[in-house]
Amino acid sequence: MRDSKIIDVAHKANVSPATVSRVLNGSPLVTSKTQEKVLQAIRELNYTPNAMGKQLRSRKTMTLGVVVTDIGVAYNAEIIKGIENIANGLKYKILICDSQNEKEKELEFLSLLQNRTVDGLILVTSQLSDPEILSFADEDYAIGLIGRRIEHPFIPCSFTDNIRIGKEVVQHLMERGHRRIAFINGYADAPDSIERLQGYKEQLEQAGLSFEPELIDGGDFNEQGGYEAFTRLWSNNEEFTAVFTANDEMALGVYKACAELGISIPENIAVVGVDNIRITNYVEPKISSVEQPLYAMGALLAEQLIEQMNGSVRAESQQFMLASTLVVKGSSAKGG
Repeated sequence: MRDSKIIDVAHKANVSPATVSRVLNGSPLVTSKTQEKVLQAIRELNYTPNAMGKQLRSRKTMTLGVVVTDIGVAYNAEIIKGIENIANGLKYKILICDSQNEKEKELEFLSLLQNRTVDGLILVTSQLSDPEILSFADEDYAIGLIGRRIEHPFIPCSFTDNIRIGKEVVQHLMERGHRRIAFINGYADAPDSIERLQGYKEQLEQAGLSFEPELIDGGDFNEQGGYEAFTRLWSNNEEFTAVFTANDEMALGVYKACAELGISIPENIAVVGVDNIRITNYVEPKISSVEQPLYAMGALLAEQLIEQMNGSVRAESQQFMLASTLVVKGSSAKGG
């Protein structure tokens, strides 16, 4: 039988791990009723706090770590801006960590929590598995997620409905008369990639259209990847009339490929992306895209995580789904 952890005590007492920590540290901010609940849970679970862990957790660096898969992608830049503005207002610094889409690097960055280089860590569209993230949260390390969700009472998550995004784009293109719609996805194992592909498939099925795997390719969420993916798809002569890219960076790659191949947008091919980054308005035709509230996703998550670390009252739910909006512009203006 495994030893009890602080989260086990928190669950049993129906409080947050931060409250358990305050009781263990003798904080006067905890009511006597809550204190007794926590102490009773500790007795029943025979919980013994780790002395070294307790000592490390008592230090404050007033720093948040932010782990992104690619710092050069506009999606991450807007999220970071939201995090930084809120953190700065609350007297926190941020440490930006670029994993370069390498899972091993993400795991290494988790050590920033263990050695108390940072007080909390925000993972943006992380590729780590749920168990890997939960193992740290269960030890009372402050972790927040952006762009994905984990059902856990102490992990704040801000995200949009990626399945809905996939369905909405496909529906829009079908309303324009398109029936063979290619999809250029991001990282194959990224949660937002998986969910947008799921939405794409569900909307095709709902319309009575067959899913064609040969119309799917991966572009790794960057412009060069989108360029190469579209070139491969077009060379296969699949005769699709529209392409949905899982982000705008890849849509820009599609524009580059179309220019080289002599393909006119939207006359020969319609294009829709995701994120509605500013540069989508500086190409011709402007790129139709699903706008995500990236700044708000970062700001909300930073505020929630900092409040949690400082022992403020925890929200009943740590799941914060923000709305997205399809912005139709010139790249999908005509029918197929």
